[in-house]
Amino acid sequence: MKLLIVEDDAAIVSMLKKGLEEEGFVVDVAKDAEEAEYLLDVNKYDIMILDWMLPNKSGIEFLRQIRGKGDYTPVLLLTAKSSTTNKVDGLNAGADDYLTKPFSFDELLARLNAIYRRSKLQGHNKIIIDNILIDLDSKTVKKDNQLVELTAKEYELLEFLAINRGHIVSNEMIQQQLWNNEEFITSNVIQVIVYRLRNKLSKQLIKSKRNLGYFIE
Repeated sequence: MKLLIVEDDAAIVSMLKKGLEEEGFVVDVAKDAEEAEYLLDVNKYDIMILDWMLPNKSGIEFLRQIRGKGDYTPVLLLTAKSSTTNKVDGLNAGADDYLTKPFSFDELLARLNAIYRRSKLQGHNKIIIDNILIDLDSKTVKKDNQLVELTAKEYELLEFLAINRGHIVSNEMIQQQLWNNEEFITSNVIQVIVYRLRNKLSKQLIKSKRNLGYFIE
């Protein structure tokens, strides 16, 4: 499991990093929101441990910011604030769990494992590609946390490409998946759907290989 610790207290960072690495975790550390934002842009983390009180920008502000951008990395919020109001504010900002200081390492470890199990269960039904979230249960798509209206065929093609991410999907495979070979569909029809998806989501989302097909990196 790969973790990002966002904490400016050197003693807490040292204790957490040492203990978690002994438990087999891969750990990166950021001392403030700016450094954490950079690390989130270049790495994928299973969980982020986030301190409420950070220099320059609070953990709550940072959490609202990344959730607004569509980053759904599971977050365990650490803070000395222990009132019910504080806990509600943290959870409403997008935290997955909340742990008050001082805390026992065993409890933190148990909460991390619980968050990880929940995220893995949810992850089977959601696909995240940069700032785009595809919900396979509700058949909806969000970009930057805003709902994007897609036609049935646009959604079906996006889901098919996302599930096969990293692999080229031919026109024939798309025709079979979306129309079940019940009617003849020209490549122009597929091109039009791809064009509309690029306009609605991102010009760079769907790549093409001449004479081979389409793919999402």
